[in-house]
Amino acid sequence: MPQAISARILEDQYDRQIAYWLFFCAAVIFGMILLGGVTRLTNSGLSMVDWKPLMGIIPPLSEADWEHMFFKYKQFPEYQQINAGMSMEAFKSIFMYEYLHRVLGRLIGIIFILPFLFFYFTKRIKAGLTPKLIIMLIGGGCQGLLGWYMVKSGLVDKPDVSQYRLSAHLGAAVLIYSFILWTAFDLVSRRTEQPAQLKTFAYSLSGLIFLMILTGGLVAGTKAGYAYPTWPLMGDSFIPAGLYSMTPAWLSAFEDITTIQFNHRIFAYIIVALVLGFAAKAFRAGIQGPIRTAVFCLIGLLILQVSLGISTLIFYVPIPVAAAHQVGAVALLSASLFISHSLTKSQG
Repeated sequence: MPQAISARILEDQYDRQIAYWLFFCAAVIFGMILLGGVTRLTNSGLSMVDWKPLMGIIPPLSEADWEHMFFKYKQFPEYQQINAGMSMEAFKSIFMYEYLHRVLGRLIGIIFILPFLFFYFTKRIKAGLTPKLIIMLIGGGCQGLLGWYMVKSGLVDKPDVSQYRLSAHLGAAVLIYSFILWTAFDLVSRRTEQPAQLKTFAYSLSGLIFLMILTGGLVAGTKAGYAYPTWPLMGDSFIPAGLYSMTPAWLSAFEDITTIQFNHRIFAYIIVALVLGFAAKAFRAGIQGPIRTAVFCLIGLLILQVSLGISTLIFYVPIPVAAAHQVGAVALLSASLFISHSLTKSQG
């Protein structure tokens, strides 16, 4: 019996080690999403016109290297149609955002692979967890390919990346982040007494927040945030003219900037109502402990996110505010995922 208890204590210790590693990976991915938003908002994403997974980690080291990079950039639509006459210093500025974004992606790979190998070969990974970790690793590799696939869409005729590919790239990053976070929660959480009848509501809320993030990707990809810098009205009315005016109508949700911004606003209103409704129901049900704290965090993050969204609109998409709005959505999703996971572990 003492040997079994000792083995259980050691397994719990290994689980915590792996969980802390996964939480750290998730935090770095959170930073990656922030840097990706800044890269997009500074129009830096098309400054690197080729993809070298191994050699791409070496930046230009001499003036000749910079001249070569700048020459290659000049061969593509963004320079020819938008940035003609750009100075070398201005090019260096946008180049470094994209370069750091790509280097951080490679760093995340190292942060994940090396500890994974250590935990695997020291037999610290419990049964059933290894396949999940391998899925994370494969997902990260596919995310790199998807990022380049997105960039390529802006190197052809029009110097803008496809809003479909941008939303897919953002959505994939958030899915990987969420999967890592959920797995880490599995490793450190224990069953608790909570009202399990809230579980479906919590899951639905998490799913809707993820969909709202995808609509935000469409807003970013089409630059729809610049179209109506007013709130609560869009122009001079709540429901603007021209909604769903494309043929077929459903295409407007993905390509018409008026419809895209309107849908993103409506998603936000729905989520505000649902979060407040969920919080009221949760408090009436008598939730306790960390999950109660998480619901307060969810409300606080919601207020912050709404404020950032409105500020992004009315101040005409300032970079710090817009970038904070993007990661604010991921923070809101994180709190929602914690609540959903806590209710999954409930005995109530």
